[in-house]
Amino acid sequence: MSNAITATGEKPLTPAMLRELSVRSDWQGLVRAASHYGVIVVVGALIWLVSSRYGIVWALPLVVIQGYFVAFLFMVVHETAHKTAFRSRALNLTFGQLSSFAVGLPYEYYCLFHWDHHRYTQDPMRDPELLSVPIPTSDAQLVIVYSGLRQVAFRVRLMLRHALTGNATSPWIPESKRHIVVTEARLHLAGYVALLLASVALHSLILLWVWVVPVIVGQLFLRPYLLAEHTGCDRTRSAFQNTRTTYTAMFVRWFAWNMPYHVEHHAYPSIPFHALPKLNRIVADQIVYRGPGYIAVTRQTWAWFRRARNGIESPIGSD
Repeated sequence: MSNAITATGEKPLTPAMLRELSVRSDWQGLVRAASHYGVIVVVGALIWLVSSRYGIVWALPLVVIQGYFVAFLFMVVHETAHKTAFRSRALNLTFGQLSSFAVGLPYEYYCLFHWDHHRYTQDPMRDPELLSVPIPTSDAQLVIVYSGLRQVAFRVRLMLRHALTGNATSPWIPESKRHIVVTEARLHLAGYVALLLASVALHSLILLWVWVVPVIVGQLFLRPYLLAEHTGCDRTRSAFQNTRTTYTAMFVRWFAWNMPYHVEHHAYPSIPFHALPKLNRIVADQIVYRGPGYIAVTRQTWAWFRRARNGIESPIGSD
């Protein structure tokens, strides 16, 4: 079944509508990227100014704010993986690689991982998002999942394994791409080591407070957001049933690159982020899972995980 077919078997878009909505724009992408990176630079500068004048304790609220924006650079990696953030392939690759380095998620590896996620969404035997993280077996584990710490640790271990052993044999990595994944992991690792050595040589902790700690803290915002995308939705090929769209504030949509319109994205992954609100107005009444905000949806996903570990629900969800 096509993932663009609704629960009632309809195809909401005509070929002409799909072509119109699929037009990509360098301008739209540059405005969004400039605002996202611009906020990170401004908040980072404020962290440096406040910490240097009054001490890092006074800058901690800014570190938390920075965490939100830095962690959500993941959304830049996601959109550029689809090559829909910009019309230019070069801009997609440039911002994709830069953002993947910033969040510790090698770009080419993520593209392969994510393409299989789209191909096998909610298939517990083939969806990489389900295969990489098992259902938590206790509330303590559930807290760790929602904190994002387990996912950060998973990324670090995976990158180190690829870089140090040359072993890149996950099911979603074709044999022909394994050398690319290994090389990329080694380049990332070399870059991080170089920045660490530079910080030591300069006796500076600025990167720790404007980048490293925010990446970790920001998972507290990012992980519940990502868990809202598929957790508790149906096991089916239709994106209108296996994915959730969450209605939220414009601020959240902006820095998530409109991915709260997630049913729309999964049904039509060729449509760029800036056209998703228009697509939502066309297909909204066909969407089965519509979240009334992330606080409410997080309550739903948390409850779903608790039921799933007790065998009340089938083990399908999102990473």
